Amino acid sequence: MKRFWKDVTVEERDGGWRVLLDGRPIRTQATGVPQVLPTPALAEMLAAEWRAQGEDIDPATFPARDMADYAIDAVAADPGRTIDTLLRYAETDTLCYRADPDEPLWRRQQEVWEPILAAFEAREGVRMERASGILHRPLATETLAALRDRLTRLDPLTLAALEAMTALAASLVTGLSALEEDADPAELWAAAELEEAWQAELWGSDAEAEARRSKRAQAFLQAYAFAHALR
Repeated sequence: MKRFWKDVTVEERDGGWRVLLDGRPIRTQATGVPQVLPTPALAEMLAAEWRAQGEDIDPATFPARDMADYAIDAVAADPGRTIDTLLRYAETDTLCYRADPDEPLWRRQQEVWEPILAAFEAREGVRMERASGILHRPLATETLAALRDRLTRLDPLTLAALEAMTALAASLVTGLSALEEDADPAELWAAAELEEAWQAELWGSDAEAEARRSKRAQAFLQAYAFAHALR
């Protein structure tokens, strides 16, 4: 598709902030409802994607717009479904499942993952179950209840960003930790892909694998930026 606008602006209207193309406010892709955003920072993030387009529009370069539309069209309509998905990641959280204690990888996991996990437990008032190997250890009922309560207090846009980060990291602990004001997204992502980095150290990595890792890291950082633009 060819570029069909000249000017991209941001205005406060309809109870929030909207991106306008040549003075016309944008609507969501799926349902066509007004794309109203809660902060000027997030609106400017979406506007930047429109401004960056050349003569030909590249649909793959609108991650913030797509996330906002997903939140407005899908998450807001049924937040419970997103919350259920996120809680399933908690049940099998990557940071909780480690190698056997006699393996060198376990020491790396303990060094990198345990501080993140312990800080999360203290902050959220929950207890996550650690395990070695693939044997599943269910979370306590009160932990799941506390996490569900935490998630129900998040707005649809934050839930959409959290779902993206959690899925990429296979870890709700990582996703929720990334929402904290003082979060270090690069550090959290390095922890999330610790096992891939470990394998690359041992056996090396090819260009295709590195490109895949880079793409996933970029997606995580984009979701992080989206979530923090909501503040």
